[in-house]
Amino acid sequence: MLKRLHIYFKEMYPILPRLLLGVIVFLEIYFILLLNYGVTDFSIGIQEFVGGFTIFGFLLFLRIADDFKDYETDLKLFPHRPLPSGRVTKRDLKIALTVTLTLVSVLNLVFMNNIPFFLFLMLYGFLMSMWFFKKAKIQKSLPLALVTHNPVQLVMNIYIISFTCIKYHLNPLSLTTFLVAMTLYFPALIWEISRKIRAPKDETEYTTYSKLFGYQKSTRFVMIITLVDIVTNLLLVWRLNRIGALVLTLNVAWMTWMFVKFMKDPEQFVLVKKVELYTYITESVMLLVIPVFLLVGRI
Repeated sequence: MLKRLHIYFKEMYPILPRLLLGVIVFLEIYFILLLNYGVTDFSIGIQEFVGGFTIFGFLLFLRIADDFKDYETDLKLFPHRPLPSGRVTKRDLKIALTVTLTLVSVLNLVFMNNIPFFLFLMLYGFLMSMWFFKKAKIQKSLPLALVTHNPVQLVMNIYIISFTCIKYHLNPLSLTTFLVAMTLYFPALIWEISRKIRAPKDETEYTTYSKLFGYQKSTRFVMIITLVDIVTNLLLVWRLNRIGALVLTLNVAWMTWMFVKFMKDPEQFVLVKKVELYTYITESVMLLVIPVFLLVGRI
């Protein structure tokens, strides 16, 4: 079993990179929220690392749940993946998931201060894994799947924000908390839509937004979301680092130009690749403004 799980994690969910991602996501929201509230006296301890591990474990839950939900489809479209190819079994994944979620739950019950929000996070993940008990309707509707499943990133953000606000006695209902909640939700939404926008020649049996609505309308929609996203980022970063805000502005200007080019000629590049580069730059800037602000203040 361990050898089979090693294959799965290597190909579908590399443990160390995903664990690092969980910690980064947690700490980015944590510090951006605190610094925008003017809090610079931090007390970092085991709770913050439990929070990062929770994000890691929850994302693993979603990954395995997706493999179970899409098993029949993957047998046809992605037979090389570990589960449909038989290189890992459903029993292997159920055991790995049970161990991970048990550990995550125990750590949250012992160390964290926001248990209701943790339970809500787990409940939302469970409902997603069950197609919200509307599999026949949701599975065949890409827009409906987006509306019901993509907000999970927002739920994760709220889990982190709730912990931070409770720990530091901050107002949870403010413009700042709203902006922070949205700052990592939009990138997930943008990526999810962009990866399902293809040039006409690249379409397959796989259902995409470009197949449903046309690549131009789909691209125009995701471009609008990207512009809304950068507004939330700029409002948060401008308070901390004006140079960072300038870099974000230049980055979104470049991405907007890529959207325009793709709408004119979708065969010159794969849209999601440009979106991923844009997201890496944006999130890197959001992360870098934190240590810069702590070391030298606002510049």
